[in-house]
Amino acid sequence: MLFQRVAIIGLGLIGGSMVLAAKRSGLVGSVVAADSSPDELALGVELGVIDGYGSISEVVKGADLVVIAVPVRATRVVLEQLRPSLEEHAVLTDVGSTKGSFVAAVRDIFGGCGPRVIPGHPIAGSEKNGVSAAKATLFDDHKVILTPLPDTDEDALQRLTGLWEGCGATVLTMDVARHDEVLAATSHLPHLIAFSLVDTLAGEDQNMEIFRYAAGGFRDFTRIAASDPVMWHDIFLTNREAVLRVIDHFTEDLEQLRRAIDTEDGATLLRVFSRARAARNHFSKMLSGQAYVTDMSQKAVSFRLQPGGSITGDIRVPGDKSISHRSIMLGALADGVTEVDGFLEGEDSLATLQAFRDMGVTIEGPDNGHVRIHGVGIDGLQAPRGPLYLGNSGTAMRLFAGLLAAQPFDSELTGDASLSRRPMGRVADPLRAMGAVIDTAEGGRPPLKIRGGRKLSGIHYDMPVASAQVKSCLLLAGLYADGMTSVHEPAPTRDHTERMLAGFGYHVHRDGATASVVGGARLTGGRIDVPADISSAAFYLVAASIAEGSDLTLRHVGMNPTRTGVINILKMMGADITVFNQREIGGEPVADLQVRSAVLRGIDIPEDQVPLAIDEFPVLFVAATCARGRTILRGAEELRVKESDRIQVMADGLRAVGVETTVTPDGIVIDGGQTITGGDVDSHGDHRIAMSFAVASLRATGEIRVNDCANVATSFPGFVELARQTGIFIEAEEG
Repeated sequence: MLFQRVAIIGLGLIGGSMVLAAKRSGLVGSVVAADSSPDELALGVELGVIDGYGSISEVVKGADLVVIAVPVRATRVVLEQLRPSLEEHAVLTDVGSTKGSFVAAVRDIFGGCGPRVIPGHPIAGSEKNGVSAAKATLFDDHKVILTPLPDTDEDALQRLTGLWEGCGATVLTMDVARHDEVLAATSHLPHLIAFSLVDTLAGEDQNMEIFRYAAGGFRDFTRIAASDPVMWHDIFLTNREAVLRVIDHFTEDLEQLRRAIDTEDGATLLRVFSRARAARNHFSKMLSGQAYVTDMSQKAVSFRLQPGGSITGDIRVPGDKSISHRSIMLGALADGVTEVDGFLEGEDSLATLQAFRDMGVTIEGPDNGHVRIHGVGIDGLQAPRGPLYLGNSGTAMRLFAGLLAAQPFDSELTGDASLSRRPMGRVADPLRAMGAVIDTAEGGRPPLKIRGGRKLSGIHYDMPVASAQVKSCLLLAGLYADGMTSVHEPAPTRDHTERMLAGFGYHVHRDGATASVVGGARLTGGRIDVPADISSAAFYLVAASIAEGSDLTLRHVGMNPTRTGVINILKMMGADITVFNQREIGGEPVADLQVRSAVLRGIDIPEDQVPLAIDEFPVLFVAATCARGRTILRGAEELRVKESDRIQVMADGLRAVGVETTVTPDGIVIDGGQTITGGDVDSHGDHRIAMSFAVASLRATGEIRVNDCANVATSFPGFVELARQTGIFIEAEEG
């Protein structure tokens, strides 16, 4: 039991539902209430919602939780009445739609906010009011926002969080001021528009006809105009400043649409509508300045894998992530329309797509892998309204850094918790040498804040470590720089950027290991057919190699020679892989692959193959575990700064399933032939780690559980379904 005695001030829909839900879960003891309506209180006792009632001072005395559930404009009066009786140890919270006014009132009346004052706001409601409408399921699958203050007591916060979670809600935390800004946009403005629209149409001469024939969308939207007028009157006046700001912003955008319709500017309409449609599914965080992100309430995902199985079928894995990123970037900068087929609809690629929408680029789709990009030209990007959120994509952040370094506007690049730990100095430092002004967080990590209006000069850069991302970043910056920008790589890396620039008509000079561009030219839109991602195919190449009785065909796989290290290494280990139907599409070589089970042997991996398979090593470690003999990897320092330290995380995961390895500063030593047992593996949010242990289950002797797998969607949407289809015994569990 979290609270022994609860006092509810204002017994209505929210307060009553909270009590019913908490009692259902056994989280509270006795509940008493105070309300301005004696009838509501009597009904509350009759319905079993509350155990008793009295005046505010009477019910508050002895309570260890006090919940204020009155209209926001009445909060101050309630606080004045309860102050003399509030116990020192009691947690004080509310359920109002504005938090700044509640905090200000507490500070005025109590002389400050104590450590157990925790403002709250459940995002749930009903067209019906009063305690008779209360129901224990009101908060199921809804959000509750808590806005703890800097000195909030952690135990009190945890208990209140536990109470709301026990009521069925997902609890989020947010700064008080940010809450009021976000709610002004997501809740208060829509209600204001609904009230205004219904009032306007009700005043029309043909109002009965208007309402009689209104479509479902009109009825759904204006349903909120049936809300309590007094409550919303209070909310708008209490959150006045934030509401006025969002009204002004909306009015400006509405005027832009009016002008577009008046002047028959279809391009503006299409740009706004396509951007809005894409952002709709990610609306919650878009208003926090992060235009694309997974749902705030996304639950943790784990893979549960049963041992054994063989791999069979004829499949095509999703499109290449690297090429998908670049197709959007260069298509946006090109003159004319670019049509993309095979686009990877994973979260990383979608984040790139949304970022360009936020910079004024009209992009239609994706629709079954098809995207149409209306390029704005090399100088046509517009300043985004807020930070560009790039999710988990290190590729996107590093390439965007180069692209944005020479734009006339300031920009900021942010990402999720994993991306925010990854080093960005490797691109920031050479960009600064070109004249860019870039600020990073401690240790050269995101967010990146890029100053606009800087003139860039071309440089020659010798990369200390081979990295396609660094090379691509500098070449993109070179499109805007005076003179030539050249990048020398110590070992071959993927050359998708060079190939695609050439496909868009932009000359790239190659001289051995050096790629160069001269700034000032333009790109021309065209067609791009994205091959299936060899990094995604790698999981199935290894799976079919290690699982007895396997025979699998993979279609339309990208065979760029800078990416085929995984095939080369597996063949050195004895894998049975046949490459056939080779062709070139859009400047990229593709082929079909057939792979059958084989007896693998350990090898000393040639260092010249390491950059060609840098993303595939986690699953190659699984192949090495199943091989006969020792496998040695050297020269792979780059693996330590991916989504996780992939060398150490894979070693830890292998140990969890009974496999011992020797980790070195730049690689690993794996003695094959060890038994893979069952066990629990922590993927550390790294999609490639999670999928690698799904492959390992094929040779395991017991169940493997892989935790923290939600990020698999960043590169391989539909992985679980395809894995199950081909023969892996996998289940995804949420929670």
